[in-house]
Amino acid sequence: QLIEALPSIRAVLMEDIQAAFDGDPAAQFIDEIILSYPCIEAIATYRIAHLLYSIDVPIIPRVMSERAHSRTGIDIHPGAKIGPRFFIDHGTGVVIGETSTIGKNVKLYQGVTLGALSVVDKDGNLKKGEKRHPDIGDNVVIYANATILGGETVIGSNSIIGGNTWIIKSVPPGSKVYNKDK
Repeated sequence: QLIEALPSIRAVLMEDIQAAFDGDPAAQFIDEIILSYPCIEAIATYRIAHLLYSIDVPIIPRVMSERAHSRTGIDIHPGAKIGPRFFIDHGTGVVIGETSTIGKNVKLYQGVTLGALSVVDKDGNLKKGEKRHPDIGDNVVIYANATILGGETVIGSNSIIGGNTWIIKSVPPGSKVYNKDK
């Protein structure tokens, strides 16, 4: 199944690489992105690990994602669902949880967390097998160190989430969320 999926994985990766080129004014060449951007290693690993995870291959997808995490500082759980044209600028400290869903043409900056609001239920039991992480719509930009938590939290399409924000409730499409200057 993996071998049969490689052409489609490559096609999506080319869209991710183009999104990096289009989204980074410092990028001068596509080859520069392929050879030096840590997000490409993390995303390429994720795309393969996600396929293996989705066909219930045990252990290997997690080993792959943890290896990429240790090499890039980007932690993408193989269970997350991520659309094409995904770009992580800088990347260090990004965490994307297992039940996150990310639409197409999404850009994250360093330190973004798409995490669980709580990992235990009211009785203190670990939550497994349920939606714990947020959903991100299409055409969203999330700036550095934003933290978005919870399985019921949805960031609507075409939104901009400012840096150093803490979000635990849904945001409608077309929103701009930021910390107000004093």
